Amino acid sequence: MKLIFELSGENPTLPFAELGCVGTVLDQRLQVAVAECANPSECCRLAMTHRVLEYLGECDPDLAAFERLLRDLSLETRQAFSGRVKKIHEGSHRLNPCSQKEFERMIGTMVAGPVSLKNPEVEYRAILSEDRCYFGKVLFAFDRGASDARNPGKRVFFHPGVMMPRMARTLVNIAGVRKGGTLLDPFCGTGGILIEADLLGAFPAGSDFDPAMIAGSRQNSAGSDLMLADATLLPFRDHSIDAVVTDFPYGQSVCIKKTDTMDTLYGNALEEICRVLKAGKRAVVVTHRDISAIAADSFTILQRHEQRVHKSLTRRILVLGNQRECCV
Repeated sequence: MKLIFELSGENPTLPFAELGCVGTVLDQRLQVAVAECANPSECCRLAMTHRVLEYLGECDPDLAAFERLLRDLSLETRQAFSGRVKKIHEGSHRLNPCSQKEFERMIGTMVAGPVSLKNPEVEYRAILSEDRCYFGKVLFAFDRGASDARNPGKRVFFHPGVMMPRMARTLVNIAGVRKGGTLLDPFCGTGGILIEADLLGAFPAGSDFDPAMIAGSRQNSAGSDLMLADATLLPFRDHSIDAVVTDFPYGQSVCIKKTDTMDTLYGNALEEICRVLKAGKRAVVVTHRDISAIAADSFTILQRHEQRVHKSLTRRILVLGNQRECCV
């Protein structure tokens, strides 16, 4: 089924990458994408999407072209409907300030059926971005408050500097783990990534070298398989893990072996992740700096992303493909 995705603006690349877990992206503009999805119900797992629409058509972002599109569609409905228009910031700069309301009036005029702005059963929505206008029927909208309710400060065990739930969910989705698959976080910390994997129906497994973190994760993520372990000597069989998502330690203040430098730790951990990850599967790793050269020794680099957290921290995100039958 062809769908339109109205995307979050919190990151320029991650929302598009996340769509790969539910379908194939066919077209994209600023904060909007069109994708072919075999099972639309799977879209409920997305973290950086605001709305999902059934694709009805697209045109140039001007009123005359939109009128022609609606005339060609000849839409009819017995359900009470509303017409809404989203103009993406910095997109469709050719529109004058009145155009958004004019587009909405056009929907109300040209769709045959009862209009209800207060209690609509159906919402038809146009999204204007850059040089295109995408038009569809809203299938569902996301309650972002649900992820806010899982914020780290509300967990039993808290540690500063951990990843927020929406970001953790996005990275789990980009890793491509499916229901029943095993997702490993070898630097699991307080268990935030494991919580998101568990909610998506995956089997979460976590390890950490710090006993305090394992004890805390057991409080936060009771559904996870947790173990005290060195990330460079993981207690898993070769090619037994379906996906890896982890936020690597950033500094010497973390609990690592005294003989390790950070580069040594990263390199040895990546070799071990490659060993336990199934061939053809993905690892998503987060660091405070670019470790592409280190990662390329063990993996094929599929994607690079960045997320600015604050003035002194930008997360570097690598999506890695395990193309080897054996990495050791």
